[in-house]
Amino acid sequence: MAHNHEFEERQITVIDEDGNEQLCEVIHTFDSEKFGKSYVLYTPVGAEEDEEGQIEIFASSFIPGENGEEGELFPIETEEEWDMIEEVIHSLEEEFEEEEDED
Repeated sequence: MAHNHEFEERQITVIDEDGNEQLCEVIHTFDSEKFGKSYVLYTPVGAEEDEEGQIEIFASSFIPGENGEEGELFPIETEEEWDMIEEVIHSLEEEFEEEEDED
């Protein structure tokens, strides 16, 4: 059987603006040929949903580490990249909703 390991438990440690380490859960990783980068979408572990049941999703570009090491994360710098990332998040949310409807 082919398993999709895309969503296996993967966690990364992100340093926030205050220099604190924040354990985050990886939601999705993808590559963009247009920008020649890899991207990761993640959400802080234990994040609370807001009133609408939404969890804040963060995004960074990353350079994968060698030999299975954790990659380096970089901030998203351009509007074009954010537009592309928001489209990816939007399509993921639609997929989640469709999966929930099937149950």
